[in-house]
Amino acid sequence: MKSPLTSILFGLCLVLSATISAQNLNDQPLQSTSNNTIDSERHKILMAAVKATELDDVLEKSGPFTVFAPSDAAFERFSSSKIQQLINSQDKSELKSLLSYHIVAGNLTASRILRAMCKGNGKASFTTIQGKKLLAHMEGLDIVLTDPVGNTARITTADLNLKNGVIHEIDSVILPVQM
Repeated sequence: MKSPLTSILFGLCLVLSATISAQNLNDQPLQSTSNNTIDSERHKILMAAVKATELDDVLEKSGPFTVFAPSDAAFERFSSSKIQQLINSQDKSELKSLLSYHIVAGNLTASRILRAMCKGNGKASFTTIQGKKLLAHMEGLDIVLTDPVGNTARITTADLNLKNGVIHEIDSVILPVQM
C-alpha cells in the first residue's frame, strides 16, 4: 500500500507538470538550439563561448538537445573575467567542458524533467554530453539543478521549443568540476 506522502508527491508532480506544459513559451519549433540562443539579448556571453568552442556547429547539425542556458547575468555573477579568459584562451578544452555540462542529449521539456523527478521520489539525474551527472529537484515551485560541486541553478524560463531540442534559461552557471 502506498503511503499518503507518495500519493501527495505524485499528485503534486502531475499538477506541476501540467502547469509547466501550459506555460510553454513557444509551441512552434523555430530554429536550431544554437541559432535561437544567438538571437537572444540575454545570452551574448553564452553564444560567444559556444562560437569560440565551435559547439554551435554541433548544436545546429544534430540533436535533439536540451540546453540549460545561463543568462549573461548568471555569467557575470560567476565571473565574467574568467569566462572571457576561457573564450580568449588558445586551449578551448576547459571552456568546451564547461559548456558541454550545460547540454543534455534529448528533448527534456520541463514536464519530462518533472516526470523523471516523480519517478525518482523527488529527484532526477541526467547525463550531460560532457559525461557528468546533473541532478534536478524541486524547491517550492522551481526546478533546481545541482552540479557535482554543489552549485545550484534555477530554471527561470522553461521550454523554449526548437526544431532540434529545447532551451531552459537558468540563473547560475553550473560546473562539472571546481574552477
